[in-house]
Amino acid sequence: MWEDLYEGYQTELLAYGTRMTGSKELAEDLVQETFIKALIHASTVTDLSPSQQRAWLYRTFKNLFFDRCRRAVLEQEYLHSVQLPLWEPSGIPEVETAMLLQSIAPQDRTIFQLRYFDGYTAQEIAQMLNIPPGTVRSKLSRCRNYLKQQLQP
Repeated sequence: MWEDLYEGYQTELLAYGTRMTGSKELAEDLVQETFIKALIHASTVTDLSPSQQRAWLYRTFKNLFFDRCRRAVLEQEYLHSVQLPLWEPSGIPEVETAMLLQSIAPQDRTIFQLRYFDGYTAQEIAQMLNIPPGTVRSKLSRCRNYLKQQLQP
């Protein structure tokens, strides 16, 4: 059933997603996330008719896209409100930045770099490191507060 669902709607959903997002790469990511959600909610999806399954996939894709857009806007607003010198070109030189990051505990530094330098979400980092997402968010908050404290004159 899952192979039929994927083969039947993957190409169609990818075309829809590319038009919606304007990026084939982003659409591919969202299509993958959509089918992962379908696997997670298998009991719901298997009980639907084929047309309902198609509608469920499209709605899930659209919701994932909107969630990602909202998250990006909130992250930009947060970064502008914090105004850490670390993110400003006129801030600390790269060597001093690297030394400051080295003062963070290794696991916390890894989480911070995955989030802010590599762009992973807290959920993705949690899955990679096999820890709860709340722990990831807590460690990120602690790192941000520590860095703010260290960067204040």
